[in-house]
Amino acid sequence: MFIEQAYKGNNTWWRVLITAAITMGVFIMNLIMFLILSKEDMANAYDLMKQIPNNIALVMNLLPFAFLLGILFLLVYFLHQRSILSLTTSRKKIDYRRILFSFGLIIFISLVGFAISYSIDNSNIKWNFNPINFSILFILSMILLPFQIGLEEYLFRGFLMQQIGIVVKNRWFPLVITSVLFGLFHSANPEVAEMGFGVMVFYIGTGLLLGIMTLMDEGLELSLGFHLGNNLIAATLITSDFSALQTDAVFKYVGVQNPNEMLNEMIVSIVITYPIILFILAKKYNWTNWKQKLTGKLNLKPSI
Repeated sequence: MFIEQAYKGNNTWWRVLITAAITMGVFIMNLIMFLILSKEDMANAYDLMKQIPNNIALVMNLLPFAFLLGILFLLVYFLHQRSILSLTTSRKKIDYRRILFSFGLIIFISLVGFAISYSIDNSNIKWNFNPINFSILFILSMILLPFQIGLEEYLFRGFLMQQIGIVVKNRWFPLVITSVLFGLFHSANPEVAEMGFGVMVFYIGTGLLLGIMTLMDEGLELSLGFHLGNNLIAATLITSDFSALQTDAVFKYVGVQNPNEMLNEMIVSIVITYPIILFILAKKYNWTNWKQKLTGKLNLKPSI
């Protein structure tokens, strides 16, 4: 069982507190910014970032995740005295085919969805392709995005889900609390400023999707692949002035911002697309016993 993998390490409370405090720093700062800064201050901060060349801004945004992921791995290995494998999966080794499958699945679904939307109405979408800038963007994304999504997955669906799980001795609470934290810690994203706090429904819903993948599949492989594919598409396919990352993507949305319409599209993804994704994964990997895996109690004496 995935959550029970935490029993393989030293879970003294102060060790857990140190690891969580250090690795969650960037997310905590984002949340504090959202809470204490006014809308005008946030808008000014976003405008300042827009003055920086896109690819340099991308590196500035993503490079800290590489250091934090490295710190998380070091703390888990030395402070908690457990392997990175136990933080990743309950399998004997990491299943890279699972990562590749979920990566390809979300990219395929995203491209099909975009193609349908573009064919219906492309009046607000501008061709933005610049071969040199895009090549740099793609290379940087392939190098840096794995660190960003790696930190988020290993921290929220890995370390926090496991540590919270072995404290409360069940699966539903860590699933819910890590999904809520995942959403709240994205509150400083420009999308929140543009669409309001209602966009948290999308972020928390995405956290639930990734958490369900993790618990049902007993490992992070599917959530890692999905998260990477999703963020790669977000960075390279289409950008806008209110995107979390300003990039030299293939297309750019230039229409008038309609927060309600954009929020509705996000909710459609949660209500329709996410269940389809879970259905496909469930069929491919023969998921069963959903109630126990998502809401059941933990084994008090782990078999490790």
